[in-house]
Amino acid sequence: MKFLLVFDFDHTIIDENSDTWIVKCAPERKLPNGLRNSYQPGHWTEYMGRVFVYLGDNGVKEEEMKRTMTTIPFTAGMIDLLGFIGENKELFDCIIVSDSNTVFIDWILKAADLHKVFDEVFTNPAAFSNTGYLTVQHFHAHHCAKCPKNLCKRKVLKEFLDKQLERGVSYTQIVYIGDGGNDLCPVTFLKMNDIAMPRQGYTLEKKISQLAQSLSPVQCSVLAWSSATDIMSYLKLLIKE
Repeated sequence: MKFLLVFDFDHTIIDENSDTWIVKCAPERKLPNGLRNSYQPGHWTEYMGRVFVYLGDNGVKEEEMKRTMTTIPFTAGMIDLLGFIGENKELFDCIIVSDSNTVFIDWILKAADLHKVFDEVFTNPAAFSNTGYLTVQHFHAHHCAKCPKNLCKRKVLKEFLDKQLERGVSYTQIVYIGDGGNDLCPVTFLKMNDIAMPRQGYTLEKKISQLAQSLSPVQCSVLAWSSATDIMSYLKLLIKE
């Protein structure tokens, strides 16, 4: 029997937000106010599309973007944790579900030689156009009122589990590791035997405790983490059992 590890990316695997980090490539490392203020809740992908157009218009090339993105620090202990998971792949399936994009995640994981740890990455598809501009698209369409328009992580998780079942793979336990508000929807989908690991002091932890206070707690167990060493300790206990 295997365990499924589900990771968010920004502020979870890496210690920053990849989408805001790219602004370091902009002239004077900042965006004009008009562009910065053009974000509308639930429409982050469209906003990032405009950011990429601005960068392209200012002559920011793929090489410079890649160089900048691969300087993002990993969260404390994360490299060790992913190394440990890589050494125990017969026990762990490991996926990323992220509101970042395929280009950023690919660059960052490959630069650190960590891409082989993950079986699949579910994130917004991105590519460079023939004019050299980075473009990004919605991951999918969905009907969940709680999630941003481009991505419902619960839907991704459910579809992944269904597909695995068709292949004859079921999991002893799902461990969901994340930090943000958009991680709450998949966490509410987890069952009693599963575990949510919200990052301490971040939105997901706060939202889980708000649910408990309003007497509609999540079904799964909850264990907060502050460094990836905490996650590794838990996984080591898990495989000892």
